[in-house]
Amino acid sequence: MKPLTRISSRTAVLALTDVDTDQIIPARYLTTTVRQGLGQHLFADWRYAADGSAKADFVLNQPDAEGAAALIVGRNFGCGSSREHAPWALLDYGFEVVISTEIADIFLNNSLKNGLIPVIVDEEIHRWLLDHPGVEISVDIDTLELVIPEHDPIPFNIDRFSRYCLLNGIDQLGFLLQHDAAIDEYEARTR
Repeated sequence: MKPLTRISSRTAVLALTDVDTDQIIPARYLTTTVRQGLGQHLFADWRYAADGSAKADFVLNQPDAEGAAALIVGRNFGCGSSREHAPWALLDYGFEVVISTEIADIFLNNSLKNGLIPVIVDEEIHRWLLDHPGVEISVDIDTLELVIPEHDPIPFNIDRFSRYCLLNGIDQLGFLLQHDAAIDEYEARTR
């Protein structure tokens, strides 16, 4: 993971509620433990017709969504199974931030562990974001603030450990490996 301090991007809006992980990345694409390439299957059943052609009416297939790193989604995003492939697919596609009023707990935790920033906002801010697709926003991990036009900075929450890992570009294993010398010393002392 790369260290994350601030993400600035245009938004794409997927205003659907109860989007589960099988809709984010269908089960037939879970045959890999490699993250690269999963983005092409993100929302596959919604993005592509049976013949593999792109559905022009799906939000991610429209020119306005191209290059957006922030995805505004409906309530209860990421519900369903605990597949880590869901945040992997979003990241591989190019999203770095998911914003909603409610993000499923397991998906939220998997996102933080993999460098996808889940931001929970209130109904008023969420409605504004839904109504303004393509707006430029910034997410500051250091100050834990979302910055959008026409509003004061909006605080959001990320637990201290996850925030530390994001700011330092490490995952849980990377955190443990930072303490490798102390672990070796402890093991030598307790043998």
